[in-house]
Amino acid sequence: MALELLPSRSAGAAENMAVDFLLLQRYPQAAAPRFRRYGWHRPAFTFGYSQKIAFVRAQVAALTGDPEARPELCRRQTGGGVVDHREDWTYALVIPRGHPLEELRAVESYRLIHEALAAALAAQGVPAEVKRACEPPPEGAECTPGGVCFQRAELYDVVNRLSGAKLAGAAQKRNKHGLLFQGSLWQPAVGPTAVDWDRFEADFAAGLAAALGTETQPVPWPEFHEDEVAGLTERYSSPEWNEQR
Repeated sequence: MALELLPSRSAGAAENMAVDFLLLQRYPQAAAPRFRRYGWHRPAFTFGYSQKIAFVRAQVAALTGDPEARPELCRRQTGGGVVDHREDWTYALVIPRGHPLEELRAVESYRLIHEALAAALAAQGVPAEVKRACEPPPEGAECTPGGVCFQRAELYDVVNRLSGAKLAGAAQKRNKHGLLFQGSLWQPAVGPTAVDWDRFEADFAAGLAAALGTETQPVPWPEFHEDEVAGLTERYSSPEWNEQR
């Protein structure tokens, strides 16, 4: 069972989130791990399923330095914090139900995927590594993802070994169909190293395939029903979805 590599595409925030979820829910071929890299039509931020919209708007205003800024905002189906997609490298990995990686504890799947990402960066001279321990949390708090992504590295995030800066984080969702893993690499944090991003993508996908015990296989874009994509995109664009908390 190969790791299927979908063509890279760019879209608005709501459509990107809709496609990721449909890849988990409605993939029209035999169940196989699938990977896609994608971009953004406009400046965008996504945020975790359980986050409150007032907090998100405050963080976006702080990150942009402009309380009047109006980037696209979209709530994800996955958890995690606020993610700035203005200068990131974004991907999704979908693992079908019953696959050995899908059956791992969330922290272990997080580690394996990020080890492949760190190795792909290190192959081009970036001092990247997976964070093996949490920073001491405030009294009574736990070391779990949340808040604003890239402001603080959590367990098994990818960090710059020299500066300690967070390079990559992710969020996950499991349901009866499998695992959706949405990841983001903050390109400005890579530093002065000139990265060939096409090579990085190929190396990362090959590393993921090795972790899955398989090989990569490019495949065509799936033939989703047009109304289904449009309907879910409309839902993810709605105030009912994005402002429900």
